[in-house]
Amino acid sequence: MKAHLFSPSGFRDLVSGRRRGLRAALWRIGLRAAEVPYTLAVSWRNGRYDTHPALVHRLPIPVLSVGNLTLGGTGKTPMVRWIAQWFAGRGVRVVVISRGYGAARGAQNDEALELHQNLPDVPHLENPDRVRAAQSAVEEFGSQLIVLDDAFQHRRIDRQLDIVMLDALEPFGFGHVFPRGTLREPVAGLSRADVVVLSRADMLRPDQRDEIRRRVYQHAPHAFWVEVTHAARSLLAADGQKQSLEEFRDKPVAAFCGIGNPAGFQHTLRQCGYQMVAFREFADHHRYNRDDIRSLSAWADGLDVQAVLSTHKDLVKLGIDRLGRHPLRAVTIGLDFLAGQDVLEAELQTLLSSEVYDPPQ
Repeated sequence: MKAHLFSPSGFRDLVSGRRRGLRAALWRIGLRAAEVPYTLAVSWRNGRYDTHPALVHRLPIPVLSVGNLTLGGTGKTPMVRWIAQWFAGRGVRVVVISRGYGAARGAQNDEALELHQNLPDVPHLENPDRVRAAQSAVEEFGSQLIVLDDAFQHRRIDRQLDIVMLDALEPFGFGHVFPRGTLREPVAGLSRADVVVLSRADMLRPDQRDEIRRRVYQHAPHAFWVEVTHAARSLLAADGQKQSLEEFRDKPVAAFCGIGNPAGFQHTLRQCGYQMVAFREFADHHRYNRDDIRSLSAWADGLDVQAVLSTHKDLVKLGIDRLGRHPLRAVTIGLDFLAGQDVLEAELQTLLSSEVYDPPQ
């Protein structure tokens, strides 16, 4: 049980209560005990930043953050990409900054590699010291606007706009802070959000989305509300060649991923009409090695499938076109708005009028 328990899906089955039995109940009791000191530490840290403004660094250019209330898998990367493209399309020298979680030493992590392929003209700086990275963006790159990736809990840099992504599959982390649930901090932290985006909103009925919105407004009555879906765009090979999503529609495929919320990827595959006969998952930001490739190849060759599918983040780390005798393709994802696009764009436009903004020459 233990190996499965700490897979992304296994952990969520446990903390959500879907896994039943005495052992699961005892695990939840232990995790609940560990939740208490973690929550206290997070609350103490937030309290320090709330009461000591001098701890926060203010930059001479506008800064916005795209982050989560819960652990990974809410769809930040498509949103970061959309925002960066929005500003770049208006002639703004924008830079994306992230901590670089999961990156091998001297290399970029999967999110940075994916963004680089989609936004080759937008610099992406990775540094655990994001203040230093931001200063470099201003002084060395001449950046005019910074997008902080996965930075809602990063309080050291002042920002003019805080965008928080909530996943429709688990918007409030099963009601508990990690490790008992998937919340990074108590839900009350939403009070700092300027914009709340419900991702994969198409997975819920309108009344269910309204219920989430009402709960958000209990903590962030001033926040703007946006609803988006993550729509599959194409199939991508490691060499950059693209194919239509129709290539394997109604055909048997195998799939795998190493992301925070595998259920979201599985939902996308079902929407594409693929017959998924087998699925494997790895830890979020998993670093694939030769043993993994051999294992995946043997696994795929033992299946009667037409192709093996992964996320873009997985493909950029593997860098191969085949697993065994099967083609390997990534399903690329784009952002579609169900509600609030005009509101979000108005907020982004406000940053261009910011007193710290230096317009393009």
